[in-house]
Amino acid sequence: MADGDRLLGHLLRRAGFGASSAELAAYSKLSYSQAVDRLVNYDQIADTVDANIGKPGFAGTTSRGAFSPNTVADDARQRWLFRMVHSDRPLQEKMTLFWHNYFATGFSKVAGKVKGENATRLMAGKASEDAAGQRGQVELFRDGALGNFRDLLVAVAQDPAMLIWLDGDTNTKAKPQENFGRELMELFTRGVGYYTEDDVYAAARVFTGWNLNYPADPADRTNSLKFIYNANQHETSAKTFSFPIYSDGSRTIQARSASAGMQDGIDLINALAMHPETARRLATKLYGFFISETATPDANLITDLANMYLQNGTVIKPVLQRLFTSPQFQDPSIVFTRYAWPVEFVVRSLKETGWSGFSLGSALSPLDSMGQELLEPPSVAGWALGQTWFSTGAMLARMNFASTLAANQKFNLATAAASSRSSSRAVVDYVASRLTVDLPGDVYNDLIAYAASGAAWTGSDAQLQTKTTGLVHLVLGSAEYQFV
Repeated sequence: MADGDRLLGHLLRRAGFGASSAELAAYSKLSYSQAVDRLVNYDQIADTVDANIGKPGFAGTTSRGAFSPNTVADDARQRWLFRMVHSDRPLQEKMTLFWHNYFATGFSKVAGKVKGENATRLMAGKASEDAAGQRGQVELFRDGALGNFRDLLVAVAQDPAMLIWLDGDTNTKAKPQENFGRELMELFTRGVGYYTEDDVYAAARVFTGWNLNYPADPADRTNSLKFIYNANQHETSAKTFSFPIYSDGSRTIQARSASAGMQDGIDLINALAMHPETARRLATKLYGFFISETATPDANLITDLANMYLQNGTVIKPVLQRLFTSPQFQDPSIVFTRYAWPVEFVVRSLKETGWSGFSLGSALSPLDSMGQELLEPPSVAGWALGQTWFSTGAMLARMNFASTLAANQKFNLATAAASSRSSSRAVVDYVASRLTVDLPGDVYNDLIAYAASGAAWTGSDAQLQTKTTGLVHLVLGSAEYQFV
């Protein structure tokens, strides 16, 4: 593989979910910098992917009754997988996944408060498809994927699913609820070690009255569930922190009237969003997601990314533009070194193997067994990343999915490999070129031995179907394919 092609493949795996042969052909016409520009400036590309659900030539879906991703959680998961496989804006979907883990919110707790259909609306509903205009949290992340982080923080603080998840819906002046204020400082902005317990209590009081407008019946889908500022429940006294809130160095949010009290939360979010430690923490998270979650982050690049974040008023797009064009991202030594998340593994497998006749519903249970159920991160801290994805059971689930997908695509794979039927080695080379992976010499030799095993090679259709399917299964289930 040429160096340029290798770097492009690396970019598309990290900034997206890999690429189909058609996508590779389109991107190969661009220089590396042009490819980066296309990925980060995705707003110039029409977002029409959802209109292709159910059409021939695209991955299928399976639903009990009519497909309803605004009200059925598994349908919502399939719609998101569909977007990951087919979107012309892969970085938008990749960053939506990043924010889903960063602001981890679990469907089950939300459903326990507002019932399953409303919970799906709050987690993944599209306002344009909802009678009451409900926008789900995933759509919030998609809309703000590369936008202003400060604005995203405000939106998350007012997001109905987050209000339920971190109990903001019960935050009142008589009983300030600490969960959101704590996670705002610990997980969403500055990080552990940069706040005190007194700060947590002050933050809880800041957000008193940031509540939710529950309908009389929590299962009622005729109305949208929206953030409300309940002035009667805002605690109006001054709140002092251990760090500056204002540019003059003041650490105290002065007492305000209840009617003006919502500004307390805005002031705190503004201070946290623009804090240098928030910039460094977010830069480090992005480094881990796009470069390496196991290596010690490059200090100079973290500083550079943090400065880019602050200089651009917390906008994420220029930060990622800088990251993707950095020598650290393009370093050949990091190619195929980041552990693939289960959803990355599944979507990349589909893009590279094929999806004709495959239903995304068939991927949901395997993803759960691999350790990643979309819309259901295990805790507010999100999924444990890196090598922790790979328990014995989780790896077996990956291998079983590889077998299922390869068998599903047997005829398509054989047809595509027909020009390589001259020898078993040629078929191995075809599969190795189709599936982007670095195969060590001993693994390649094992694949050669497998392809040559059994009856003498004739290149018959039956032989081609059996061996191509088996080779794809072996490669997708190999240790090497579990890295992006």
